[in-house]
Amino acid sequence: MKKSLLSAVALTAMVAFSGSAWADIVIAVGGPLTGPNAAFGAQLQKGAEQAAKDINAAGGINGEQIKIVLGDDVSDPKQGISVANKFVADGVKFVIGHFNSGVSIPASEVYAENGILEITPAATNPVFTERGLWNTFRTCGRDDQQGGIAGKYLADHYKDAKIAVIHDKTPYGQGLADETKKAANAAGLTEAMYEGVNVGDKDFSALISKMKEAGVSVIYWGGLHTEAGLIIRQAADQGLKAKLISGDGIVSNELASIAGDAVEGTLNTFGPDPTLRPENKELVEKFKAAGFNPEAYTLYSYAALQAIAGAAKAAASLEPEKVAEALKKGTFPTALGDISFDEKGDPKLPGYVMYEWKKGPDGKYSYFQQGT
Repeated sequence: MKKSLLSAVALTAMVAFSGSAWADIVIAVGGPLTGPNAAFGAQLQKGAEQAAKDINAAGGINGEQIKIVLGDDVSDPKQGISVANKFVADGVKFVIGHFNSGVSIPASEVYAENGILEITPAATNPVFTERGLWNTFRTCGRDDQQGGIAGKYLADHYKDAKIAVIHDKTPYGQGLADETKKAANAAGLTEAMYEGVNVGDKDFSALISKMKEAGVSVIYWGGLHTEAGLIIRQAADQGLKAKLISGDGIVSNELASIAGDAVEGTLNTFGPDPTLRPENKELVEKFKAAGFNPEAYTLYSYAALQAIAGAAKAAASLEPEKVAEALKKGTFPTALGDISFDEKGDPKLPGYVMYEWKKGPDGKYSYFQQGT
């Protein structure tokens, strides 16, 4: 009898432990954790991990603790599909990511078919939320919004300049360049050049020579910081005095490491800097105390998990479909401010503003919101 009783106690303990483990809600972060865009992947990862810690410390989501799992898509659409399928196999219910529009769009179809809700902090191509899928949300803006701001800025400030519109042929880069070109053209500005380059290109000598011959003084770049930094540096080295203007794809301090001093004066659009919100002072200090600068998309990722938690509470459910419905009905406090979503899954947030690259108080180059 004593042996049987002991076995029963052990069995009860195992069941209780199993129930506790099963109660964890698995939330994934998908993004480029390695490769040339790893800085952005780190922002998504650190933002979500810190949000999970803070939400878990406050009792979790509907009483369940969050478990974060990671998937490295290396900014590659095919790898993104593999990551998405692994998340399905791992029992993921919610995904924060991906970073690239070219990855987020195909991955979201895998998630939609398997009952997974996706909130991207960074993918800005309009197609992501324009397909009528139930599961696609973002905490960032869209390229038709960003391009509209950039195109008007070009027309207002550089109407007499010869402008080259250059892009990296990706859904994000070309999409943003085309939206900017469209807005600039509508405002009466016609570009002198329109060219595409390849992701991973290192030598832009031929492109720069062509721009010099065309008398280009402003370059609008649709793409990421890796190629942008090389274009800025090589243009300066080859004597092309041209200002580079771009979008949210260059918001990493790694740009300055690549471009060097030539980065000074570079402009880019991005959402209002959430680290400047007084409400986020302690949160920003928490990141920095852990040795991480919460720049760019870090707080957008943090806010994505906050929105999931808020909607799950409102829905009194952790079923992704019910959480998706709640996201489209409610307003949720986040590190970005109070956020709500339209029927497509796009956020109702302040629009894009302009940033300028210059030396900060620490003597290092970074991007600073104009007027702050």
